[in-house]
Amino acid sequence: MKTVLVLVGLLAATPVHAEPNDRFRRFYVRVGGAVITPLEMSRELELADVDGAASLAVENGPIRGSGAKVSSATVPAITVGYRLSPRLGIETILGLPFTMTFEATGTLATESIAPMALGGIPTGVPALGSKLGETKAAPIVLSAVDQLRERGRFRPYAGGGAALMFAYDEKVTNPVLTEVSQPEMSIAPAPGLVLQGGAELAVWNRVYARLDVKFIAFMMARARVEHVQVRTPELPVFDTVEVGTAKMNAWVNPLIIQLGVGTDF
Repeated sequence: MKTVLVLVGLLAATPVHAEPNDRFRRFYVRVGGAVITPLEMSRELELADVDGAASLAVENGPIRGSGAKVSSATVPAITVGYRLSPRLGIETILGLPFTMTFEATGTLATESIAPMALGGIPTGVPALGSKLGETKAAPIVLSAVDQLRERGRFRPYAGGGAALMFAYDEKVTNPVLTEVSQPEMSIAPAPGLVLQGGAELAVWNRVYARLDVKFIAFMMARARVEHVQVRTPELPVFDTVEVGTAKMNAWVNPLIIQLGVGTDF
């Protein structure tokens, strides 16, 4: 371990002659992978448009103690950048869309969403469990970065920007909610603000290794599930009821850690 630290220190301390400002290479590419970890905080699931027979068992409004969480993902990713000056550049991430899953937490997972009708008649609707739904996610990230150190093999940088996450192929995967029919799920585009930091290490000639960390703040996933129908096996009159519309808002706020290697052009 001491030997590795000594080698890294020598590489960082070795002087590298900077190119004149009129010859700096404007384009750069770093190829690697990224781990996307949502630092989520969910609001309570809210029911709306409850009508008819469903109003005997559930009410419009939030389900107390309910919540949801979003899964992590590991994806291949490419950083493409353009330098406006030797220090300042703009960049984006190119990557394949990834699957993002939603899991129920709290009372949404452990208790029935409609346990009783008319205040005391059991409905037989079971608890949902953890599985809730999934979607394909395609985030767009654009940031400006300032290279804090122009010389040397080790070059830290910091930056910031904006992000927008698009979702498609949304679907409910919970067996209780899909037993009668397939509900319609939709997720609105989610904007966010990007805070970024990292460093590059020149490993050979114009080949650089990069560690990049981004935190996307204020990104909220707004999911809406319509035409939710559940089976009520213990109700003598109604075999199934349409619950209405379920709304779920969750702060996603992903932390993106990206490793890559590439060159400048």
